[in-house]
Amino acid sequence: MVKVAHLTSAHPRHDTRIFIKMCSSLAAEYDVFLVVSDGLGDLKKNKVNIVDVGARTGGRLSRMTKTVNLVFTKALDLDADIYHLHDPELLPIALKLKKLGKKVIFDSHEDVSKQMIGKPYLNLPLRKLIGWVFGIYERYVCAQIDVIIAATPSIRDKFLKINTNSVDINNFPLLDELANTSDWSIKNDEVAYIGGIAIIRGIVQLVRAMGVTKGVVLNLAGKFSEQDTEKMVKSYGSWEKVNELGFLSRQEVAHVLERSKIGLVTFLPLPNHIDSQPNKMFEYMSAGIPIITSNFSLWRDIVEGNECGLCVDPLDPQALGEAIQYLIDHPALAEGMGVNGRKAVENKFNWPIEEKKLLELYKGLSE
Repeated sequence: MVKVAHLTSAHPRHDTRIFIKMCSSLAAEYDVFLVVSDGLGDLKKNKVNIVDVGARTGGRLSRMTKTVNLVFTKALDLDADIYHLHDPELLPIALKLKKLGKKVIFDSHEDVSKQMIGKPYLNLPLRKLIGWVFGIYERYVCAQIDVIIAATPSIRDKFLKINTNSVDINNFPLLDELANTSDWSIKNDEVAYIGGIAIIRGIVQLVRAMGVTKGVVLNLAGKFSEQDTEKMVKSYGSWEKVNELGFLSRQEVAHVLERSKIGLVTFLPLPNHIDSQPNKMFEYMSAGIPIITSNFSLWRDIVEGNECGLCVDPLDPQALGEAIQYLIDHPALAEGMGVNGRKAVENKFNWPIEEKKLLELYKGLSE
């Protein structure tokens, strides 16, 4: 059986894209290993062999040097036929593996050059410089490896100019994972945000927007990435309308969406956000609830094109709060939008469609 090794130095072992979708799908046909760095030990789950190189220590620099070296050493020990890399800091490993005659895939979850511009811990000139330098190195490496997988069509189009063997495997939801059949009338006047919490993801405007609403509670599930931002939003009077849930399991996420009437994803208009396709957008749709999103052109095409929610200016808390209140006050409309979103997921925005693309790609590499 062909041996496949997925490598990550930064993601959790049960990452939705890497483990739940890709590795678990491939394990039906391949001998799949997932190399992680979390200190939780080795484990076999969903027929996937999870191999741990130890917990990450130190800051970002340590992760990009020490952890990467540990991942590479373990990758060599596995002696796989195909290596699938999930972090940009692993690109140096890609060239080393190619020199050993291995098939190598780089999975670009984000447009990193654009993402750099939104890093709050770097000043703007430095962000631009790092993004530019990384872009040069990324092009150099990616031109020499076998396949580039992109999480969105826009990222795929960028890489097609570098490597013609570039495909998009979108991060669409599993069909049944978050689906629910609960009656709309038993839902609470609650809205949900699921995922990483940061200033660039619109948490400031979102908490302020809750002050515009009446009798509505925000179910906030995820971890703050910035302590200053967490302290700031918790000082707002509208924070009393927030139900802080912390990090949740997938089953717990399903329960939150089951009782919520709206899913929120109002990222700020940064370069890496405008052309992105947040997984949470489609997960809300999968759960059969309407969505309120930023009014980016691509997002508007998805939301308005499928009549499954509303688009607002993510920088305007008043507009966001009014949109939330409008859907809460018009339950029949909200329920209908939820139904439309679920149908869109069933017809085109789902993992089984993307899984077929992934399996076909691997079939070509392993022949």
